Amino acid sequence: MNQYIVKNFERPNPRIVNNFKRFDVSTVYEAQGKTGLMDYGLMPLTLGNQICGPAVTAVCHSGDNLMIHAAIEVCQPGDILVITTIGESVAGMIGELMVGAMMKQEVQGVIINAGIRDAEQIRQLGFPIWSKSIYSEGTSKIKGGWVNVPAICRGTNVCPGDLIMADDDGVVVVKKDDLTEVNQLAEKRLLDEETIRKRIANGELTLDIFNLRSTLNKENVVYFENEVQVLKR
Repeated sequence: MNQYIVKNFERPNPRIVNNFKRFDVSTVYEAQGKTGLMDYGLMPLTLGNQICGPAVTAVCHSGDNLMIHAAIEVCQPGDILVITTIGESVAGMIGELMVGAMMKQEVQGVIINAGIRDAEQIRQLGFPIWSKSIYSEGTSKIKGGWVNVPAICRGTNVCPGDLIMADDDGVVVVKKDDLTEVNQLAEKRLLDEETIRKRIANGELTLDIFNLRSTLNKENVVYFENEVQVLKR
């Protein structure tokens, strides 16, 4: 199969991207029907960061970062670089110098289903990265791949221009054709959660707010006043 780089693609409207920045990963994941969440295993290099922007994808061969260098060239300000590999990889495919190049291009952050290195230097630069590992093993730069094609990252399909959101809870993908709908659903969820907060502040129990007592009954969960009653049962 031919290997290639797509230089340009349609990015989402910056206005809706900015609106998504009001949400967090869990809110968006729940709002779109518990979908789009990348599988567990990607961890933020530094806690407390949130990124939200269009995806640029790079598909590399395991242990080779040639296509990451190629992807940096086509990134635009605010993009998020999503990197996956053919074959499992924990090697340090991104280091301090590459991060410096990304920052020059105003890349917002990186999601990589492989490893990074120069971790402390990258922390000092303040560049957000979610990776599978931190490991000093180096890489080659000799194998072609793809930039801006549909890519599977941690079990989730990512296309160029899809919205990527990442924070301390994980990474979620919103398909570019679903942005308006998911935005509305996430807005509603925020309003619903604010109502729940007020009810909790007024002393209501989550068992009642979420109507969970009927589920306890269905599951034959029985209340006892004390351990003595349990022993006498």
